[in-house]
Amino acid sequence: MNRPVALLALALVALVAAGCGDDKPKPPQSTTLTIGFIGKSQSNAVFQAAQAGALDAARDLGPKFGVTVKIDAQTPTDENAAQQAQRIEELTRKGVHGIAVACSEANTLTPSIDRAIEAGVAVMCFDSDAPRSKRLYYFGTDDIVCGGLVMDELARAMGEKGTIAILAGNQSAPNLQKRVAGVREALRKYPQMKELKNGNGVFYHEETPEKAAQALQEATRANADIQGWALVGGWPLFTANALPWEPGQIKVVSVDALPQQLPYLKSGHVEVLLAQDCYGWGYQSVAMLLEKIVHKKDPEGLDSTSAEDAKRRRIDPLTRVTRENADEYARNWNKWLGR
Repeated sequence: MNRPVALLALALVALVAAGCGDDKPKPPQSTTLTIGFIGKSQSNAVFQAAQAGALDAARDLGPKFGVTVKIDAQTPTDENAAQQAQRIEELTRKGVHGIAVACSEANTLTPSIDRAIEAGVAVMCFDSDAPRSKRLYYFGTDDIVCGGLVMDELARAMGEKGTIAILAGNQSAPNLQKRVAGVREALRKYPQMKELKNGNGVFYHEETPEKAAQALQEATRANADIQGWALVGGWPLFTANALPWEPGQIKVVSVDALPQQLPYLKSGHVEVLLAQDCYGWGYQSVAMLLEKIVHKKDPEGLDSTSAEDAKRRRIDPLTRVTRENADEYARNWNKWLGR
């Protein structure tokens, strides 16, 4: 072999050894990735659980992806869509690699999400979506289905007759609007049931346990014909003595099944809890973002069949929690939160 050919052969060997002949996605040059995490409010227990999930995912998954993952948590103290938008902008300026956000109000956050995407930040939503934004993915509940399941469980508990009211949280939150729509859609299946005040039985409130309990109690006192409550979020059940009536006197079905809510099942004040994967909001969001950032691939399990398709989603099914399996479900929280 002459000298030029030999040198060319050696160069090719070196390129292959360096991985230049490998067409697999390469991780980013930085070995430390920062992912911003923005829940709706620090005072809401579901977002505390989600943040715990994100931190655990950073610890568990970083070595599997060959990187160190840092979580930059920027959840507002109280729910505030403008602050969430501002924090997306701040995280983008910091140069984070990804952001996971639960949108308090989609329209307010959409411009900031779009600017982050244009700046090369991988952004996804969890729990509450911004479907008209450029965000990459959504992970969480199908909210129309969720509202329908709440209504079906409440109808079963009430013997398919009676008057219901709906506790609905933040009126601007897109996920909660859809859950209310799901409750109302399912209510049509039950001819002997109706919504309070001829379809005006929805009660909105600030999403803190105290404000939610106050709204529920005031509405109940003012409307003696309420026989059942559909809680599209579990806010009042995060505090004690939120349901000041005898067990079973008013039927209650709620979304979420955090440790604070489970005693209401055991006492008989609540019939069924429909558990969202609050911990998974954080854990799975980090996993999905790492797949995109490191491997340059979309995560598996995306649903692209909905009307919001352009915005790909991974829907997480709800878990039905009752008196019978409450203790078993509680053990999940002990594991998730390291107790």
